[in-house]
Amino acid sequence: MEIEKRVGNKNIGEFLINNALYFILGAILVTVVSIKPSFATLTNFINIIKQASTKGILALGCAGLIVIAGTDLSIGRVLGLSAAVTASLVQSVTYASRMYPQMTQQINLLIPLFLSIAIAVIFSLINGFGVAKLHLHAFIVSLGTQLIAYGLTCIYIEMQPSGSAQALSTFNDNFLNKAAGSFSIGNVKIPYVMIYFLICAFIMHIIWNKTKLGKDMFAVGGNPEAAKVSGVNVVKTIMLVYLVAGIYYGLAAFLEAARVQSVGANTGINYELDAISACVIGGVSFSGGVGTVIGVVIGSIILQAINYSLYFLSINAYLQYIIKGLIIIIAVAIDVRKYLEKR
Repeated sequence: MEIEKRVGNKNIGEFLINNALYFILGAILVTVVSIKPSFATLTNFINIIKQASTKGILALGCAGLIVIAGTDLSIGRVLGLSAAVTASLVQSVTYASRMYPQMTQQINLLIPLFLSIAIAVIFSLINGFGVAKLHLHAFIVSLGTQLIAYGLTCIYIEMQPSGSAQALSTFNDNFLNKAAGSFSIGNVKIPYVMIYFLICAFIMHIIWNKTKLGKDMFAVGGNPEAAKVSGVNVVKTIMLVYLVAGIYYGLAAFLEAARVQSVGANTGINYELDAISACVIGGVSFSGGVGTVIGVVIGSIILQAINYSLYFLSINAYLQYIIKGLIIIIAVAIDVRKYLEKR
């Protein structure tokens, strides 16, 4: 009887540890609703998911890197560079201060989309090569590419004919409608970006759970030496995970340019923190080999709900940084605790 009681207490303890962050964040949201009941509306819920969508797509890309026990500090700055290139190509041809005044007709949107993805993929593959072949720590190589991407963004934006570093804006309607538009179901407007987010999540779910890459990714994250002995091509797996991440970064950059409608040198700043936080909140372990796509989606939405609620309550912007920092520390602490419990 006493043994059963101890086993039961252990199971309860594991449940509380595994879901502690959800309980904490849930308590925060309940507190916000109790203070301002008007927060709990369908409009606010849609706005939260809309704002979570582009960063959620980033998190989906980043999650694979964390599963293989890596990370990526360059996410935000790579997004900023890809978004800047996108913005420069989708400016209205009637805008006198556009980046390319020689463009007299709107180009096909697939061109800026592919360029955005290509730029992000190049940086991701550099990170992947550094990790897989040069055996550099992901923190170091992505810190380097972060600085390179930021420098290139500043140079590119300052290449405007006016010679100024003003933000790239005034986009054509076709781009805004496709990337940041919405459709109606009754009286409810559903942003397209939410649909893009769900499609990206579904595709990533298939990759993680139904493909050899997904199986190899978890094997490498769990134990790279054992995976290598089992016949897994570790270098190829790492490179492919970084390739997929780059594709998702580029798509997110394209959509983010439309969402913010003004791309400057600071676009994307600290986005890597939101992406990594969403992954950890969603149960992707920094120890490697653990994570689910649905967890990343839920983590992205919960994190944005917290951000939105802090803004809704008019919390001081500097205090918001402190709260976000505490959430990251708590999330990682719980992740480490779960890892120690399993050992």
